[in-house]
Amino acid sequence: MSLNAVFDVAGSAMAAQTVRLNAVSSNIANMDSVAATPEEVYKPLKPVFVADYTNMVNGTEQAAVPVRVADVIEVKSMAEGRYEPNNPLSNEQGYVYYSGINVVSEMADMMSATKGFEANASVMSNVKSMQQSLLRLWE
Repeated sequence: MSLNAVFDVAGSAMAAQTVRLNAVSSNIANMDSVAATPEEVYKPLKPVFVADYTNMVNGTEQAAVPVRVADVIEVKSMAEGRYEPNNPLSNEQGYVYYSGINVVSEMADMMSATKGFEANASVMSNVKSMQQSLLRLWE
């Protein structure tokens, strides 16, 4: 694998982790939103990543396989109903629905995405250093 391919893989991973961080921040920002029905409440977002094999040369293992964001999906099953008859958004039965987002889980996801981003930034820095060392060989 060429050093330029390493930049492609690490760059795609950094872009994927950025999407993941954006989804986490959106989830945390909307975790206390309420609605009258489970269909209307904010649904947490989760990115789906896939390995992008389109650039492989004859199926060889030496080719770079960057990551790609296939989709950002809504998790529909997490809404939780609470009995709050005095809430202006409550339905006829007195229930309001919350998104059901677990802040601890979201923070753990955020830390994992941050560490993944930092690791790939470190890879890019090391590859840059290797390329500079190669250029010094010709001096």
